[in-house]
Amino acid sequence: MPFSLRPVQDRDASALNALHASVGDAGWRWLLNHPARIEAEAPAGWLLLDDTGEPRGYTGNLVQRFWRGDDVLFGTSGYSIVVQPPARGHSRMLLRAFAEQPGMFPRYGLTPWPTRTHALKLAWRLDTVTCAAGRLWREVDRRAPDLVDPRRERFLNRRLVDHGPLVLPAGVAVLSDLNDRSRFGDFWNALRGEGRIIADRSPATLRWRLADPDRTIEPLLLAFNRGKAITGYAMAMMAKANIIEPPVLEILDLVALRDEPRAVPALMQALLKNARALGAAKVRIQVVSEVLLRQLGPLAASARQEGGWGHCHVRFEAGVEGVDTWAPTPFDGDYQMCLRPVPVPAETRAAA
Repeated sequence: MPFSLRPVQDRDASALNALHASVGDAGWRWLLNHPARIEAEAPAGWLLLDDTGEPRGYTGNLVQRFWRGDDVLFGTSGYSIVVQPPARGHSRMLLRAFAEQPGMFPRYGLTPWPTRTHALKLAWRLDTVTCAAGRLWREVDRRAPDLVDPRRERFLNRRLVDHGPLVLPAGVAVLSDLNDRSRFGDFWNALRGEGRIIADRSPATLRWRLADPDRTIEPLLLAFNRGKAITGYAMAMMAKANIIEPPVLEILDLVALRDEPRAVPALMQALLKNARALGAAKVRIQVVSEVLLRQLGPLAASARQEGGWGHCHVRFEAGVEGVDTWAPTPFDGDYQMCLRPVPVPAETRAAA
């Protein structure tokens, strides 16, 4: 059967929802209106069509704005690759369309990135009993999947929606002001002014990120303060990979100014200190650079190393300079968009 490709259009929302529903997932119509994608005039993704014009596959195109000093670059991650059984074997058409788009440095190709840490994830277990129970259920699912009731969500707990105040170390505070002229705006300007390649973390971009309509629990934003200035920040969200996995506090971003050695350890300690009270069985960061490893210091050594497979491959467009200065976090990719929100029932949230 011959297949063809075409860019996603606004009228494809129902087709996208049907494709995602066919693999038990939700659609991301919200992502189609990403401001950076519109600015770059890039496709929102591609549909794989059979000879009758029926959509049989899809990949999304998550475009982000990057900065190198005052220079704007665009990077993109392919997300949500869905191929139905009649189109099996044709995913390469979708991947080729994504990887060969002009004007980007797509995270798809043959080069692992970051070079030395591309297969490394760090995880801190907080509730060993719950983590062990999760591993047991994974083994049950592997050996006797019929014993796993797909309608029963395990390891939910009330702390996910009803917890006490955060206990924060000196210098760390909840970040709530994301106005363009806020202290966080000043932090972003200072971060961008360092001249390294860095994903856009402007207040406007964070406001867009936090507008995700599928979130069930608000992400946690923390700032590290040196006097009246913010010199580092962290973003984390609660996620649950599937019905038999415990809740995990996933670190989406952890970054500080180059001359601020205290921020990353303090922010990490704040996340570890509060995660269990927030309902998490462990804390994890899925993209780690050598820069972040150095900043974490002994805290990195105390983590369990997960991985074994490269989470990121890149192809830089010819002529892009300064790639060695790029130290990505999960924020730079599609992790926030592809994490499964904790399915907290509406009545539980209302009761809390």
